[in-house]
Amino acid sequence: MLDDLDRRILRYWQAEPSLSPGELAEKCNITAGKAARRIARLQDQGIVQGSGVVIDWAALGYALEVSLRVTLDKTQANAFDTFMAEARQVPEVIEIQTFLGRVDLRLSIIARDMGHYQQIYRSRILTLPHIAEIEALMHVARIKTQEGLPL
Repeated sequence: MLDDLDRRILRYWQAEPSLSPGELAEKCNITAGKAARRIARLQDQGIVQGSGVVIDWAALGYALEVSLRVTLDKTQANAFDTFMAEARQVPEVIEIQTFLGRVDLRLSIIARDMGHYQQIYRSRILTLPHIAEIEALMHVARIKTQEGLPL
């Protein structure tokens, strides 16, 4: 699916997402036009799904991160869809993951402090539909964050 040139482009780009197509071309020893066409193809194929900004939430005053493991009452029709649609509307929920097994979902929540978290938890999380069980895990430290793969 990927040839050597695609892998080189991706390797440089994931190491330095701010590189322009021209800068990627220079690093890969190809023309800017060829780099732009390859990048467009990688995006069209869904291999590259976008580039963005990484925000340091703590620098913006969100000092607390909590993971909530949620088990849903799946005896209710459309419990998953209804829960996820409403959970997406909570601004402090920055990530939703689904799982197979006893736990159905994990929500990552950010808050300014414990008081703010308690307010979010009581007024926004506990009011979400179809919750059968919920467990909170307080985030202590991020040891490794890496989305890049060895290419």
